[in-house]
Amino acid sequence: MNPQTILIYDGSFDGFLSCIFLIYDQKIIDPTIRKASQTNNQMFTLTKEVITEEHKARRVWKGFKEKTNAAQQRDFFKVFLSEIKGVENTLLKYMKHIFAKRYSLSTDFSNKDVLKINQVAQMVQREKHRMEAFIRFRLTNDDLYVATVTPDFNVLPLIAHHFKDYYTNHKWLLFDTTRKYGIYYDLVSVEIITFDNINTLFSEKIKESGLQELWNTNYKSANITSRKNIKPHLQHLPKQYWKYLIEKSNDS
Repeated sequence: MNPQTILIYDGSFDGFLSCIFLIYDQKIIDPTIRKASQTNNQMFTLTKEVITEEHKARRVWKGFKEKTNAAQQRDFFKVFLSEIKGVENTLLKYMKHIFAKRYSLSTDFSNKDVLKINQVAQMVQREKHRMEAFIRFRLTNDDLYVATVTPDFNVLPLIAHHFKDYYTNHKWLLFDTTRKYGIYYDLVSVEIITFDNINTLFSEKIKESGLQELWNTNYKSANITSRKNIKPHLQHLPKQYWKYLIEKSNDS
């Protein structure tokens, strides 16, 4: 019996798509995709470390786009951002179905993978709306608006476009304290940045006001500490994918 092949990747979307490219290129029969941050306690397995290669990732995504619509593509990415353990393998099976079939699977809920994709995408979408509705910024002495969040899912890439449009005349920083990265708008574009401790960076620079107290109340109500906390890891999201993965699928 051939050992199961475990593909280890860096946690990025490019890295995940690079794994799929390798699976098809090397005709791997029984693969499992796993983040490098996750331990492997399985015996009798063959482990391969997959190097993230943008051109291979783009080839996979291009092929997927040719067989799917914009809604399916957005849902696929949302499910990846859920960071649910093992979700990469659900996405892999879903993509295999897409590549193998000539018809759309988007409403075939008798297929367990299609149903799972739909359910998880809806969960991530609800978290996206929650963040857009309740995030409140604090103004620093450097005239930078700052907000910290602890979302259940990695939704910053999904909400960047909303805040860029809403706060178009202000510099702002939205930071995910769980995943230790943020999105920064400099009046021109949105960039990904990382800090180890944002509270230390801005603790002495916050301007307080009566409005601030109201914002703080709303913020606390939206971030309940008893909510589940996904195991932290930095999710690298290549900027080249933003143009069609952040509510902009029609731009590509």
